[in-house]
Amino acid sequence: MTNPADEIRFQVVWSNLVSIVEEQARTLMRTAFSPVVRDSGDLSAALFDRQGRMLAQAQTGTPGHVNSTAAAVPLMLEDIPLDQLEEGDHLITNDPWLASGHLHDITISSPVFRAGQLIGFFACTCHQLDIGGRGQGPDAASVFEEGLAIPVLKLMKKGEINHDLMKMIRANVRTPGEVEADILSYVSANEASAETLCNALDKLDLADLEEIGDEIIARSRASMLQEIRKLPRGKASNTITLDSFGMPVEIICTLEVTDDGLVLDFEGSSAASTRGVNLVYNYTNAYASFGVRCIVGPDIPNNTGSLSAITVKAPVGSILNVERPWPVCARHIIGQFLPEVVMGCLAQIVPDRVPAEGAACLWGIQLRGGPEIDGQFERDGAWGTDRYETLFFNAGGTGARPGRDGLSATAFPSGVKAMPIEVVESNAPIVIWRKELRPDSAGNGRFRGGFGQDIEVSTIDGRPCGLFAMFDRTTVQARGREGGMNGSFGKLGLKSGGTLDPKGFQIIGPGERMFFELPGGGGHGPVSDRSPDQIEGDRKAGLFTDKKS
Repeated sequence: MTNPADEIRFQVVWSNLVSIVEEQARTLMRTAFSPVVRDSGDLSAALFDRQGRMLAQAQTGTPGHVNSTAAAVPLMLEDIPLDQLEEGDHLITNDPWLASGHLHDITISSPVFRAGQLIGFFACTCHQLDIGGRGQGPDAASVFEEGLAIPVLKLMKKGEINHDLMKMIRANVRTPGEVEADILSYVSANEASAETLCNALDKLDLADLEEIGDEIIARSRASMLQEIRKLPRGKASNTITLDSFGMPVEIICTLEVTDDGLVLDFEGSSAASTRGVNLVYNYTNAYASFGVRCIVGPDIPNNTGSLSAITVKAPVGSILNVERPWPVCARHIIGQFLPEVVMGCLAQIVPDRVPAEGAACLWGIQLRGGPEIDGQFERDGAWGTDRYETLFFNAGGTGARPGRDGLSATAFPSGVKAMPIEVVESNAPIVIWRKELRPDSAGNGRFRGGFGQDIEVSTIDGRPCGLFAMFDRTTVQARGREGGMNGSFGKLGLKSGGTLDPKGFQIIGPGERMFFELPGGGGHGPVSDRSPDQIEGDRKAGLFTDKKS
């Protein structure tokens, strides 16, 4: 666009689209019953054109959801094409291979009609605390054990809910009321966004999204390619070793810079695991692409256009690209390290832009309590009403950045929020006895890494509970960069002296208190270059003790 008036109009339209998807995300958080959506923002919200191309996404949400949803909508349209969609329809699926990689995420795609014509879609992907099966953890031997699978179906047809489908969902989950209410809240958020979009198009005198969509996609791709072409041509490789489940996992990435974009090839990475830490291709592509977007063209809108400049290759049968029915429930344990391995490649190309390694994997504490754990059923044999399933997210430290210290207790790359302790304790009969920054956990350097956390948790009444452990960085530290020191290992166990495995379901006995020491991020640059004032400031704050400098 060379005409200034056209350019202004384009920017006005673009601003409107961005504000609509941001409001979509806020609506999801305001109306969801699940605390992981309501309080932590474990979601995605995005607008698509009628071809299924993602035009705009909300800043609220996780890369694993957002970039997976970008792939999910076109795949859903292969099952139910445009000519089978009517006004008032809403599509649903939680198929890991179509959407975001495990059954606990439900994707709702809602066609938008204006003047009788389908002009686009609003879609969201949100985490469900329970979807039946074993529960969220890496223990299952196949996806069939991991919960209820919902293929691409019409949740609603012409505005009428599919009651048979909803009955089936309710019959397969532990918290049917909450799950049903959550699903309906996702529909409501999409419907409200569709109404807002149509009103905006009326004011902007636009019939549909076709022309503006083409412009958004073309500009975003061109801008991304422009940034890539500023990089030196060539290849760089990096390897990260992870704890995984039972044996170490190696993630190997080779990044190639070409005139046509960036190619990420994960050839040589570990084979698929017999437990549910495997990734489907959509999820691998989502987090690997995000690693690039953090460093190359971070200010360019994230949509189908900018993502199309990045090609991700992962061998079928590797831990990064499994086929049905391999278990995938805890895929985030591996997936959230992909930005780290990608950025390790980019550090060899543009070292002045790339932070040190961080904790990466979330330390989400998921607990289950009630009669299926302790066997205390009601006297008449009824199931009882005191069962609970709760999850609250916690994060270690990020790696130090070139020119800045790392961020403490910050969820990177997932981006989810930590819940206030009071909210966590109101959702389930548990007590958080301690939650504070973990001294000495950060890798020091010219710029130090972020600190992890010390957390202590127990049930409020001393009854047993189940822990779904999904933790990493307990045997391999976050590496410093450019001479910076490594971050500390993560640890977990019982205050009584008992041990806990970092992965897998475990029963926590009566009266036990669990502790979690979250890993810290690596430092950047040699410690000798750090300012004495900064060193003294960290000591005075109690962040570094006499045990560590």
